[in-house]
Amino acid sequence: MLNFALGPVMSSDLILNIGAQQTPYFRTPEFSKINLENEQLMKELVFADEDARAIFLTGSGTSGMESTVMNVFNENDKVLIVNGGGFGQRFVDLCELHNIPCDDIKVDFGSCLTKEMLYEYDNEDYTAFIVNICETSSGVHYDIDMISDFCEKNNLLLVVDAVSSFLADYINMVDHKVDVIITGSQKALACPPGIAIIVLSPKAIERVNNNTCKSMYFDFEDMLINGVRGQTPYTPAITIILQLNARLKQIKDDGGSEAEIKRISDLACDFRTKIEQFPFEVRCKCLSNAVTTVHSKEILDVNLVEILKNEYDIWVSTARDDLSKDMIFRVGHMGDLTSEDNDKLIDALKDIQKRGLF
Repeated sequence: MLNFALGPVMSSDLILNIGAQQTPYFRTPEFSKINLENEQLMKELVFADEDARAIFLTGSGTSGMESTVMNVFNENDKVLIVNGGGFGQRFVDLCELHNIPCDDIKVDFGSCLTKEMLYEYDNEDYTAFIVNICETSSGVHYDIDMISDFCEKNNLLLVVDAVSSFLADYINMVDHKVDVIITGSQKALACPPGIAIIVLSPKAIERVNNNTCKSMYFDFEDMLINGVRGQTPYTPAITIILQLNARLKQIKDDGGSEAEIKRISDLACDFRTKIEQFPFEVRCKCLSNAVTTVHSKEILDVNLVEILKNEYDIWVSTARDDLSKDMIFRVGHMGDLTSEDNDKLIDALKDIQKRGLF
């Protein structure tokens, strides 16, 4: 299968070969060294402060979202959330579940966050700001510079869910004054799903240490203490940790975050140019490099996602239930993909068109 889905994404042979090996015992100096190296590499790739810390939590991206809410906030906070799709709404749901006071900036699905929308909430005594910087359900990428300026002006703790955006779009934890970055193993890191990664600024660490997390498994303070010696409180997804180590080192050796972002951006531009020959549209003006959201110019009677999967061995991502009826598919540009792979998808679409299916 050729995988253009948004996660898990296409993994390289390097990652697949590690996954085929026997899982080792992990309470060892060797595994601790790998964990410590992973933390340092993650900090480098998000341009974090040297005193920042990275947590590797066995769970999905949502586990990173929920654990952040549980550890960083409490009932004394007042959180502002960008809500432009399924994952923005998920943060609203999580804050409500854990009794964190919150309001949300409602952004129409597939639309950009504007300065006018944002500054309606200026000087309203919020303590923190949460954004899925790439709203994966639509592919929209929000303006991190604008958000950072707003948060600095209002003295807000800034939490960025970069699960889909990390290594696809530029973010600098120090320059953008980000206090928490959340990502996952299954997106641009191109490993299997199973590890959520949370990078905490010194300010966020202080909040964690002064907060009480009502969870044993999700307790960041416990994770930070164990992380000093390169370990986790409970059994991690060991093989994925090893795969992450290989992938993080590969990214660093190939030029770091900037080089990987350029590679993904070039793939996105290549695909968006090639898709113009079809009766489709790329409507959003603020898409992430990670994904292209493709619309039809008219409602189609065929399910292109299923046809591509079943007849051409190509995976693309389906639309979510809350998308408009004319949305067809989303194409990811993360992982072990090339412009030649884009050509294979385009050739499949040409063949489907030749068959008269659209």
